[in-house]
Amino acid sequence: MAIFFYSKCPEYSWLSNFSNSKFTLDDLRWSSVEHFYQAQKFLGTETFEQIRRSATPLKARKAGQNRSLVPRPDWHQVKEEVMRRAIYAKFEQNKQLKLRLLATGEEELIHHSSRNLFWGCNKEGIGDNRLGKIIMEIRHSLAVHNGN
Repeated sequence: MAIFFYSKCPEYSWLSNFSNSKFTLDDLRWSSVEHFYQAQKFLGTETFEQIRRSATPLKARKAGQNRSLVPRPDWHQVKEEVMRRAIYAKFEQNKQLKLRLLATGEEELIHHSSRNLFWGCNKEGIGDNRLGKIIMEIRHSLAVHNGN
């Protein structure tokens, strides 16, 4: 049985990038994966720090998706690795989240999204589900390191 998750899903919202799950990466403290991901679009700029300090993951996303700003030129080439690093840090540094992730076993994790078919899938199952696939990769990696 697949596990469908999104930010407002009561049972599995902790899998979402909007989950308030603090971690440290690149010597900075981050409030969520969404904060890290959106800020990386503007590495080395003032916008980077504004996004990092956003009050909520939603505000970080809105700032990062501001169409008047131009993301770094290599963004489409690096965005999946940026996501992978943040998700790994989130689960590796938060013991309870790691245990919850490992407890999902081999279940398929599907990010339910009707708006973003790259990171998720819609209710018809159309989409790449890259977020779900990355979380499953991280789950496997953590299981190997835990000796499972």
